[in-house]
Amino acid sequence: MSRHYLDHASTSPCRPEVVEAMLPWLAGDGSADPGRVHTEGRIARVAIEDARARVAGLLGTRPRQVVFTSGGTEAINAAVWGAVQARPGGAVVGTAVEHSAVRDASARHAEVIEAGVDGLGRIDIGAFGAALDRAGRAGSPAALAHCQLGNHEVGTLQPAAEVVAMCRDRGILVHVDAVAGAGHVPLDLSRLDADLVSLSAHKLGGPKGVGALVVGRGLRLAPLILGGEQERARRGGIENTPAIVGFGAAAELLADGRLDEERARARRQTDRALDLARSLDGVTIYGDPAERLPHIVCLGVTGVEAEAVLLGLDQAGIAAHSGSACSSESLAPSPVLEAMRADAERSLRVSVGWSTTDADIDAFVEGLPRVVERLRALRV
Repeated sequence: MSRHYLDHASTSPCRPEVVEAMLPWLAGDGSADPGRVHTEGRIARVAIEDARARVAGLLGTRPRQVVFTSGGTEAINAAVWGAVQARPGGAVVGTAVEHSAVRDASARHAEVIEAGVDGLGRIDIGAFGAALDRAGRAGSPAALAHCQLGNHEVGTLQPAAEVVAMCRDRGILVHVDAVAGAGHVPLDLSRLDADLVSLSAHKLGGPKGVGALVVGRGLRLAPLILGGEQERARRGGIENTPAIVGFGAAAELLADGRLDEERARARRQTDRALDLARSLDGVTIYGDPAERLPHIVCLGVTGVEAEAVLLGLDQAGIAAHSGSACSSESLAPSPVLEAMRADAERSLRVSVGWSTTDADIDAFVEGLPRVVERLRALRV
C-alpha cells in the first residue's frame, strides 16, 4: 500500500537538496570545531556564516541578528528567559492558543496574563491591549508579549503587525512565534520590527535539531544556555555545523522563489480538503478558512472519536494528526481548540508540504468519507 504523509505541520521531510548540502559536513573536515583558528575550523566557520546569511535573507533581516539554536523550542525558551531576566518582575502576555513551548516556558518564569481569541482562533486585539495594560498595572511593565505568525493547529493567521505596534507603543518587548509559519508565508522582519522571532528548520524541509532566534538590533539578552562563547556569547555549545548548513540550504531554496510556488500549491491542495469538509455532514472547519497558513486545515468530525478516525486513515495509508488527547502524549485536550470553544475531542488536522502530491490529496478526499461512514455505522 502506498503511503500519503499529511502531517507536515508536525515535521516535514528533509528536502533532497538539503541532505546533499549536509553530507560533506557529517564527517572529515566538516566535523571540526568552528571556533578554532586552524584551517579546518575556519572552513566550518565560513559554512556557518554562509548559512546564517541565507537564513537572514529568507527573513529580511541582518545575519548578525540570527542566533542558531537546537530548534524552535529552544528559541522560544531563550526568548522568554532573556526577556524576564532583562525585566525582572514583569508579567508575560499571550493567548491560550500559543504553542505549549510558549505557554510552559512563560509560566515557569513569570506571571502569565492571557488575552482571549475569537471562534476562529484569532487574537482579540482589544482584549490583547487590555491585557498589556493590566500587566503594567500589576506593578512592573510587562516583560514580554507573545504573538504567533499563524496558529500551529488550525492555521489561523494572527495580526502580528498590529500586536507588535501595540507593544512598541507601550515599550514592551514582543516575541513572534514564527515556527509554524516561516517558510510557508512571506516574512519580512525588517518591516515587522519584532524584538524576537523564533523559527525551526524542520518545519520548512530542513533538518531536525536546528532552529533560530532572531534578536532585534541593540537588544541584549542573557543567554539561556551557558558554557561557551558561541553565537557571539548568546548561546553556549559547539555549533551543529551539518544541521546549520542544511538550514541555510532550505532557506536559500525558499528565498529563490520556491516559497511562492509552494504556497500556491499548498493552498490549492488544502482548499480541496476544505471543499470536502463542506460537502460532508457533521464536519466543521476549525480556524479561519481564508486568512490562514496555506498548508494547514483543521476539521471537527462529529459522531466519531478522533483516535478512531486517525487509525482508520492510517490503515488507508494516510498519516494525519489530531489535537485531541488520544493523539498526543498529554492527557489534556488541545488548549487551542478549547480557547476557541471548539470540540477538542473531535479534531483532525491535515497539513501539506513541499513533498505533497495531488495523489496524496486524492487519497484523503476519497478516504475520509469512507472512514467516517464506517465508524458512524459501527455506532448505530
